[in-house]
Amino acid sequence: MPDTKVLLNCNVFDGRSPQVQPDRYVLVRDGEIAEIGPSGSAPDGAVAIDLQGSYLMAGLFNMHTHFSLALPGALAESVRSMSPHELALYVAAGARRTLMCGVTTVRCVGESDHVEFALRSAIAAGRAEGPRILTAGRALVCTGGHGHESSSTLECDGPDGFTHGTRAQIKAGADLIKVMISGGIAGLHETMDTVPLTAEELAAVIFTAHAWGRKVTAHAGPARVIGPAVEQGLDCIEHGYELTEAVARQMSDKGVTLVPTLGVTRCKDFFDSLGVPAWMQERSLSAAPEHEQSYRLALAAGVPVMLGSDLPPFWQTDGTSATVRELEHMEAFGLPPREALLAATQVPAAWLGVDEQVGSVEPGKRADLIAMRQDPTATVAALRTMHWVMKDGRVYRDDSWVR
Repeated sequence: MPDTKVLLNCNVFDGRSPQVQPDRYVLVRDGEIAEIGPSGSAPDGAVAIDLQGSYLMAGLFNMHTHFSLALPGALAESVRSMSPHELALYVAAGARRTLMCGVTTVRCVGESDHVEFALRSAIAAGRAEGPRILTAGRALVCTGGHGHESSSTLECDGPDGFTHGTRAQIKAGADLIKVMISGGIAGLHETMDTVPLTAEELAAVIFTAHAWGRKVTAHAGPARVIGPAVEQGLDCIEHGYELTEAVARQMSDKGVTLVPTLGVTRCKDFFDSLGVPAWMQERSLSAAPEHEQSYRLALAAGVPVMLGSDLPPFWQTDGTSATVRELEHMEAFGLPPREALLAATQVPAAWLGVDEQVGSVEPGKRADLIAMRQDPTATVAALRTMHWVMKDGRVYRDDSWVR
């Protein structure tokens, strides 16, 4: 017998229509959206779930996720000391918490020892609860490059080394490739302006990945690094702390997407909870004004942007999850609410090539859905009122009993 549910009395933001569709039903059959229509004409014979006037939309994507994040500080030492079994349980717990906060798909961009591959398989098989996982495997760095201290990266040198590193991630099952093309905030012996790769090394990564049908994203801070990488065919930039107007236009012209991770430079409560040292906090928080300006330049140039927190998606910061807080920053610094919602759903689904399956509320799509009590198209802060999460037609969270 098919598993059939009907969601009643909901206002649907489908990601396609310009306006919220009021008072709708959504019929879900075997994990897939089958029908959408006015509540008064809802079909009989299905398990009814009354959403009581809530706003329904597609589940969120978080495009910059590290379940095994190990920043300098006490938590990093704890994560690095875990056995493989402990690490697997740790990331599985994080994945479940991520799903509970409405993130139904993640893009992992560097995890310890390929632990996310086992997690991805366990979730797909129903042995663990968590979001859909698409992953870059281990991020590629030069010897001593950004993040080299962690087993979430793979040190490579020379074009042949980076070619081998790219192929090794694809062999392991990577859906995309990540490469570190500048320094960053977390490296004690580097600055954001550090240029660790040669043009030939980056070209080897991009050529090899594209030959195997994989996109390439890059950790990158300054415009002087980003501009040449865009010309070489890079697909996405992580962070982009120091863009210029010219490079932002260049990204827009080439169709290169930005994942701005705005929360990274405005998350003191997160840093304090991890015991992050003062030098890193100062480096990060002092970069916030230029980071914001860089993001605004990208928006003005028409660069497509996607939600990615870098902080663990579920982490509580400023009274909400890091995922929702990141989206609030994206809105506050210039992205209209509806466009912000698309940056968390439809845009990343298209970038990942899964937009025929997820990313909007339409018949034929998987039933990855979230509900909240307030209208998110008025302000994304409405996501703070989220109370219900469905993935693949199964309800994982229902706070209807909480008042």
